[in-house]
Amino acid sequence: MLIDVSRKWVAGPFDVNSDNAQKILVYLLYLFHIKHYQHMENQPMFPEQSKELAESKAKLAMDNLKAWRKFSRTVFAEGALSEQTKELIAVAVAHVTQCPYCIRAHTKNALAKGASKEQIMEAIWVASEMRAGAAYSHANIAMDEMLKSE
Repeated sequence: MLIDVSRKWVAGPFDVNSDNAQKILVYLLYLFHIKHYQHMENQPMFPEQSKELAESKAKLAMDNLKAWRKFSRTVFAEGALSEQTKELIAVAVAHVTQCPYCIRAHTKNALAKGASKEQIMEAIWVASEMRAGAAYSHANIAMDEMLKSE
């Protein structure tokens, strides 16, 4: 293993538990982080949706796309839940799944179905609480393992 640190080469293997090795690893992670994000600044993380991208995706799996569109229309149609309520649920779920495209689309849809900005924000807070609650409740798994090790 060779590592370039400030133009000096360190030959390995080396003891990763030593203070110097840990400092080198932290420095390398820092360099990677900086270079990675400098590169990312010049590129959007998520490309803008475009007709070209949509057509390219459709060509690769047209039958799947048609089935998904039909499924989507069926799910979001008025039923036991109003279309507005379904869009508010979609906004909340989009935040939990962290899909930027879904967040934009379903926020616009919720507004178009008559949802207020306050309702949308409240749905987002419900999603946030559920995500945090799930993380905390999963602490039971860690707790179980810690208790087993006693």
